[in-house]
Amino acid sequence: MSTHELYTIPPELSTWDVEMSGAARFTWEYDDGRDRMLALYQKGKDKQWDSVKRIDWDLEVDPYDVLGVPDQSISIYGTPLWERMDDRQRKDVRLHSASWQFSQFLHGEQGAMICSARIVESVPDLDSKFYAATQTMDEARHAETYARFLQDKVGLVYPINQHLKALLDSTLSDSRWDMPYLGMQVLIEGLALAAFGVMRDITTKPLPKQILAYVMQDEARHVAFGRMALRDYYRNLSETERREREDFVIEGCYLMRDRLRGQETWETLGLGKDEVAQAMEATDRSEYLRLFRSLLFSRIVPCVKDIGLWSPRLQEAYADMGVLDMAGQSLDALMKQDEDIAEKLDAERFAQEETERHAEVAETIEAARDGS
Repeated sequence: MSTHELYTIPPELSTWDVEMSGAARFTWEYDDGRDRMLALYQKGKDKQWDSVKRIDWDLEVDPYDVLGVPDQSISIYGTPLWERMDDRQRKDVRLHSASWQFSQFLHGEQGAMICSARIVESVPDLDSKFYAATQTMDEARHAETYARFLQDKVGLVYPINQHLKALLDSTLSDSRWDMPYLGMQVLIEGLALAAFGVMRDITTKPLPKQILAYVMQDEARHVAFGRMALRDYYRNLSETERREREDFVIEGCYLMRDRLRGQETWETLGLGKDEVAQAMEATDRSEYLRLFRSLLFSRIVPCVKDIGLWSPRLQEAYADMGVLDMAGQSLDALMKQDEDIAEKLDAERFAQEETERHAEVAETIEAARDGS
């Protein structure tokens, strides 16, 4: 089945063309490069995996209960609008909410794949080109995985959100080689990583937990890559250059915050204009979503501080968003946790499979004895 048949809203075009500027840079320096970057490159090679084999696609998913979380996580829960809905309408709300969220993950991963390829093309250092090439493969695998999940398990897809599209547009169309790093590795990847983490930790369903955990294991390396490259480069920026990057970060963070409101889901569900307005008011007041939005910046804010963009006006913008206190988060500890969770999940799955194999062997032997 074509993905276009699953879209809730017809995409504007079958393809989206972003005009890019800037140079494709070759380097003739083939020395060993930076030890930390080459170690990350080696890790990127070692940690490649196949989504067809590593993920258990036989696990069933209820499209009306994708994550298995309480309805309290829905922004309109408990409002008069929610109370007026019958069971069928509430099931549709659950389906569309999950579809919208995972659709944005899918589109973001395709954007990350294209940005990674852009970094390979434009970054001046060969060791960075090497690592970005492994990330391009990672992002292709992530897009493949989320596409299959939406097509085979959810059965409904949303077009790219306008705020995510705007950030990708400004990231890819900028001629400066560091902007794909800043837009993708720090902002989009940082937000996605935090969103994946919240959903990984709250879901009670094994298939989405596997997908989110394994994708996060890769994304932890990607954020480390962005930090490493930009921290070195931004030490030598002029005040004007630094201010331009901070303007980009501030605008991008507001776009990412607004992206989380998901207005198009309520419009697609067929609510009237007044009901959509009520849903958006409930979204803006939702304590659960306020906490969720705050957690989503747990990876971005400390990363922005770490790479050296931390002027008073940038801090003021984060204070306005209510996320300034996230600056104290330890990115290294969070990324270590992401890797450990994926490895533990693998170990538990392999142990379960080994137990099942032993049981099958025992049953076969017992059957043979009975038949003799």
